[in-house]
Amino acid sequence: MKHNLLIILIISIFTISTTQKVFSQADTLLNFCSNYLPYPYISDGQQYRTLLNTGETAEFYATFYGGTTYRIVACAGISEGNLIFNLYDKDRNMLFSSKDNKNTPFWDFKFTSTVDCIIEAQLDERGPASGFAIILIGFKQ
Repeated sequence: MKHNLLIILIISIFTISTTQKVFSQADTLLNFCSNYLPYPYISDGQQYRTLLNTGETAEFYATFYGGTTYRIVACAGISEGNLIFNLYDKDRNMLFSSKDNKNTPFWDFKFTSTVDCIIEAQLDERGPASGFAIILIGFKQ
C-alpha cells in the first residue's frame, strides 16, 4: 500500500512539474508573438494555440469583416520563420501563404466585404521537429 502511494506521489509530482513547464513555454511564446501586434493593432482577444510535430497541420477558423485592416501573426519558437501559415477562403482558395513570402511571421490585409476564412499552420521542416504554434489576429484601430 505504501509502495503504491509512493508511486502515485512521484507520478503526480512529475506530471505537475511537466505541465508547468509546458504552460511556461506557451506563455513565453505568446509574449514573443505579441511583439508583432504593436500599436495601432489591437488583439481580437483570441489565442489560437496547438502543439505540432513536423508534418502535422493545424486548422483554425476566423471571420474577417469588410473594411477593417487585420494582421495575422504566426509563431513557433522564439525565432522568426519556424511556422508556415496559409490563409484560405471557405472554398479553399488560397489568399496568402507565408511560405511564398520568406516565412514572414505576420501579414497585414483588408477585405472589402466579410469573409469566413481557414488558417492553416505547420512547422517549417528546417526548424524544430515539434513545438507550440500560436496564431494571433489583430485589427487596426
